[in-house]
Amino acid sequence: MNFYTKTLILVSLYFLFTGCSPKEELKWFKGNLHTHTYWSDGDAFPEMVLDWYKSNGYQFVALSEHNIIANVEKWKKIPRSVIYRQGFDDYLKKYGDDWVDYKEDSSGLSVRLKTEAEYLPLFQEEGAFSILKAEEITDSFEGKPLHMNATNVQELIEPRHGGSVAETLQNNINAVLEQREKTGLPIMPHINHPNFGWGISVEDMKELTGERFFEVFNGHPGVRNYGDSAHISTEAMWDQINIAYLERGQPLMFGLGTDDSHHYHKFGGQFSNSGRGWVMVQAKSLDPADLIYAMEAGQFYASSGVTLNKLEQNSGKIELEIATLPGVQYTIEFIGVKKGSNQSEVFETVEGNGATFNLTNEMLFVRAKITSTKRKENPFQVGDLESAWTQPINK
Repeated sequence: MNFYTKTLILVSLYFLFTGCSPKEELKWFKGNLHTHTYWSDGDAFPEMVLDWYKSNGYQFVALSEHNIIANVEKWKKIPRSVIYRQGFDDYLKKYGDDWVDYKEDSSGLSVRLKTEAEYLPLFQEEGAFSILKAEEITDSFEGKPLHMNATNVQELIEPRHGGSVAETLQNNINAVLEQREKTGLPIMPHINHPNFGWGISVEDMKELTGERFFEVFNGHPGVRNYGDSAHISTEAMWDQINIAYLERGQPLMFGLGTDDSHHYHKFGGQFSNSGRGWVMVQAKSLDPADLIYAMEAGQFYASSGVTLNKLEQNSGKIELEIATLPGVQYTIEFIGVKKGSNQSEVFETVEGNGATFNLTNEMLFVRAKITSTKRKENPFQVGDLESAWTQPINK
């Protein structure tokens, strides 16, 4: 029995035994699956980062540090900068001397970072906020950055390397799936920012098996979501991957929106700030298993600002309704690929607050992109409009 069959069975059994069919008793939860703190190359304490997300309407966050899990002792030397010293002072003021372990001498200021076991009780709140254990498995091949998140990871996964870009990615995907098999828990790999450093081509992505997710939108200013004259965008890549996947009988690849946040004290287009991209997941609860099984069933959409009041995707139909803002207009594009074609196209464009689209037998798959006329505040790229992306479906 292959990975895809096992996953389908597990998702079906999950909904059966929880007494919840895939479309009833579900709620929408907002979350970011790609976040950094002082534990790797972020510039703030995990408590301050989690406080920002919880205070700004998110229901779940994955702290995904590079090749480390926050369960060991780690001290952070605070940079000699007014802005970072102020960040420490704010942290100390908020949490107090009884919480903050620090030492200061002629070499500077060092702070012991709180472990996951320590900071989780401050923020976890049943039904309101959940923290997903994660790791950004950070590898490379011939200088190309090859990064992959593992969400709900239980033990540290060391990068496995490989003899090519695709082999390196596949080896790390396999490591995640092996831990999933070993633990019996849903552990979800996803490919990060393929155009970062032009590290991962669409041809590399087409070769993968066992991968269901990648970042179609990442808020880091260096990841080149939109490609350039010599490289296709991640959105165009998405459709090409799914043509290849369906041709060989693999499930569709789903697209995530993430922050990949690193910078919490300086703001602007040159910094990787919070609030640029996220996912909205329709699940029974904030339990990691609920969230991951829902995403594996395609019950989510990615967003950089647009919110949906309704999204139904079943029986070859997409039906959606937008949570509108005053004075804002919306364009809904149904994008897909016809059977026998190797290119995506816009099947239908609707100007308005909602739409329904039915696949025909001539269509391989279809997805929806919603673009508003509202400019994104602190955008990934100047001029970006708030948008959302539903997941592709086929008959």
